[in-house]
Amino acid sequence: MDLLREKTMRYDAPQRAKAAGIYPYFRAIESDQDTEVIINGKKVLMFGSNAYLGLTNHPKVIEASIAATKKYGTGMAGSRFLNGTLDIHLELERKLANFMDKEEAIVFPTGFMVNEGVLGCLTGRDDYILWDERDHASIIEGLRTSFSTKYKFRHNDMASLEKQLQRCNSHKVKLIVVDGVFSMEGDLANLPEIMKLAKKYNANIMVDEAHSLGVLGRKYNGKGVCDHFGLLNDVDLVMGTFSKSLASIGGFVAGDYPVINYLRHNARTNIFSASITPGATAAASAALDILKAEPERVKHLWELTHYTIKRFKDLGFELGPTETPIMPLYVRDNDKTFYITKLIFEEGIFVNPVVSPGVAPEDTLIRFALMATHSIEQVDYAIERIYKIFKKVGIL
Repeated sequence: MDLLREKTMRYDAPQRAKAAGIYPYFRAIESDQDTEVIINGKKVLMFGSNAYLGLTNHPKVIEASIAATKKYGTGMAGSRFLNGTLDIHLELERKLANFMDKEEAIVFPTGFMVNEGVLGCLTGRDDYILWDERDHASIIEGLRTSFSTKYKFRHNDMASLEKQLQRCNSHKVKLIVVDGVFSMEGDLANLPEIMKLAKKYNANIMVDEAHSLGVLGRKYNGKGVCDHFGLLNDVDLVMGTFSKSLASIGGFVAGDYPVINYLRHNARTNIFSASITPGATAAASAALDILKAEPERVKHLWELTHYTIKRFKDLGFELGPTETPIMPLYVRDNDKTFYITKLIFEEGIFVNPVVSPGVAPEDTLIRFALMATHSIEQVDYAIERIYKIFKKVGIL
């Protein structure tokens, strides 16, 4: 038998889950990404989306994408480095840099490719990257491509981070990389204390704002966790994605001119990838305009968040340290997590199971996420049915 075929045939976890009737992935949605979606011809409440501001079907976002597609076509047929730069790419980069209070920004095809590209080229063989053990997979992939020395520190553990900083050569570059909001657990990076250590050891900081852009920020401005802590001007690099609050696909990184100039000419995931499409570019730009013009949208998201967290906690759910619209409902058992997801879906509610290896087997959870367009009635309906199921399975 062909060795590759033999190797892949031994992977049968999806087949076993399907046979047990608990396979939860690749559920085909037949409608727009709203608070209600259509699956198999039936309406389902969506609490598994990262569209935190609910802008994916906003008329202005759709109109901007259609207009750009009509003007520029459907694709770029080349990388930004060569024939794939449009005036609207440059306009979006200027808007992002201004919004994030940075000198420059550069747009990548995806948020994943931002982290992979930046971390793969920014530091050298004699330098260091220090990373939180719960950082996103895109950061891990970036670390794999870097020739720098990599030191992992325990999640949000400042003593662990300081111990790793002490191992570094004081005369070499030290880049600390953290998620602003950790995407599965919903907790925040301890950025104020990370900043203190960075200044003490002359290190730089990069923050992944994927799940905090459009969500966190002072006066509901949506600038992210760095602004939430009043540290946006002190953080060296901030990255974000368009696939969440900005209702599109793509990503960016913003920082000082010399750093962005270096990345523009060295980040392989940007130089050797086709450019973000005109429609996606215009959609992200329009969504950013809405975010800036409508802080009340962010405010409503936080009103929903505080209400929902309180309701879950009052009912006895274990949520961990989440402070955001991402709410982990801990199950702590792989098979039960799949089974509960199935039961919740049968009640007409879409949530995401998070199991190993995404988290440790003892930390498996149901990920419940809010959008600014959810109503209190929708939230109450979902909570009541999820509570019933958790009771039935013996989690509560």
